[in-house]
Amino acid sequence: MSFSFFKPSRPKTPQELVRAIKDSLLALDTKTVAEVQALKKALEEVEKIFLAMRVMLCGDGEVEPNLDQVSQLALEICKEDVLALFIHKLPILGWEARKDLVHCWSMLLKQQVGSTCCCVEYIENHLELLDFLVVCVVLYYSNSVDDYDNKEIALNCGNILRECIKIPTLAKYLLESPSFELFFKYVELPNFDIASDAFSTFKDLLTKHEDAVSEYLTAHYDEFFEEYEKLLSSSNYVTRRQSLKLLSEFLLETPNSHIMKRYIVEVRYLKVMMTLLKVFVANPNKPRDIKVILAKNHERLLALLHNLSPGKGKSTLIMSFAANYCFTESCADDDQFEEEKELIIKEIERVSRLPNLE
Repeated sequence: MSFSFFKPSRPKTPQELVRAIKDSLLALDTKTVAEVQALKKALEEVEKIFLAMRVMLCGDGEVEPNLDQVSQLALEICKEDVLALFIHKLPILGWEARKDLVHCWSMLLKQQVGSTCCCVEYIENHLELLDFLVVCVVLYYSNSVDDYDNKEIALNCGNILRECIKIPTLAKYLLESPSFELFFKYVELPNFDIASDAFSTFKDLLTKHEDAVSEYLTAHYDEFFEEYEKLLSSSNYVTRRQSLKLLSEFLLETPNSHIMKRYIVEVRYLKVMMTLLKVFVANPNKPRDIKVILAKNHERLLALLHNLSPGKGKSTLIMSFAANYCFTESCADDDQFEEEKELIIKEIERVSRLPNLE
């Protein structure tokens, strides 16, 4: 005769777990003060179910996840439109639930069922979810920079976005979306943590997928660099520094060589060009493409440099960084400026005399 009054509950199947997740998320739709207590209980239930989802996807440290169950879970989440609920309900979830959701999101995007990643395919068919995530960065940031919960929600959205950006089709959509323009403002938000997180997302969009970025920059050259110029001229030193470093990174990517050739010889970007020349010229391991550009345009570049006075260029060269891309505070006086300029001139002259650069 058994004296056990409590039997361990039977683990939920993927279908049962997804139904429980969906029901618990839908229960968060509270509209009146009278429903606050019910909302609190619903949030507690969501935390428990999200933990169960994380265990099914990742295991519990002792038992490895069942791959068939993981695949079925991913399929059911897409079938029941729970992936969209994850995004739309994220702002009202508690801290633990959001943490588990961010972790599970990464796992779900990687889950391949047959020949496709069903969760990636779902997002490709519901691309408005990406726009919602971008808007959430500020929508739930609020006017109060001291609002901890809102700040954390913005950071959660950033983490989920960066997981999506790893997928070429999703990154391409964001580049072409009007939402992309918001990042030029987000990177200068007054909250340092959110601005830094937004810049990380901005950087991933411009560096993760070279071909997509090249296509975007080719089609939107003028409007992109018009906005980017504002970042390079920002009153915020950190914004200027990060933007300049990022500019050198994506311009030097091989598919963007035609963008770099166009950018570096444009007089309207002379100030930025002077700063970049410190990178292109001083780097002892310059790629051949850089040497060719410097050689072909050496006469024009030298003319511009010879006519550049300290008053015109000193403010930009203060932000110059050496070949290892570390920023310096050199050029604090006119003599230093002239030394920097002379260094660049001599190197351009030397490169222009190198053989086999036709």
